[in-house]
Amino acid sequence: MARSTDSFFIRATANIGNTNAAGFNVTDIDLGSYVDALGKSILRIHNVQVTYSDNAGTSSEILGNEVGVAQWQLTTQLPSAIRLASDRAVISDGGVHMFNDQGTPKLASQVTDANRINLQEWTNGYLIAVEQIYLSGQASQGFTGNVYVSIVMECTVETMTQSAAMALALSQQ
Repeated sequence: MARSTDSFFIRATANIGNTNAAGFNVTDIDLGSYVDALGKSILRIHNVQVTYSDNAGTSSEILGNEVGVAQWQLTTQLPSAIRLASDRAVISDGGVHMFNDQGTPKLASQVTDANRINLQEWTNGYLIAVEQIYLSGQASQGFTGNVYVSIVMECTVETMTQSAAMALALSQQ
């Protein structure tokens, strides 16, 4: 197991589809090798980086004269839809709006993530005491194919008192 001073990276990808109607998808991220509340071991996420792509890892194309909207969340509870950022289960979230002003499918001519947070970096990190977290999201029909959200989390493992670790774990379920 990594020492608390050694940071490491956890990576995950979720296929969030390309239709709001049936496109909410969830990917489980197993943290069981890092988190053990009874054993006093917890995870601290220092930052989260996100990438939006197609299934090959390249930029997603947008249909001609269309808008593509993709949003994602990282949560401690299994979600069935996007939640408000104020929900205690939400660790991190973000989204992107892309517009193609050309008449044929192409890469976006305009991209903004200003209305969502996306890049997450916490001063003292975000403590996780549950053994599984969830990467979820959905995308609109403006994309030519499914949208994939990939995250990279910089983390460390730490030790807490057993009672503090258990209280944190219970608050995140």
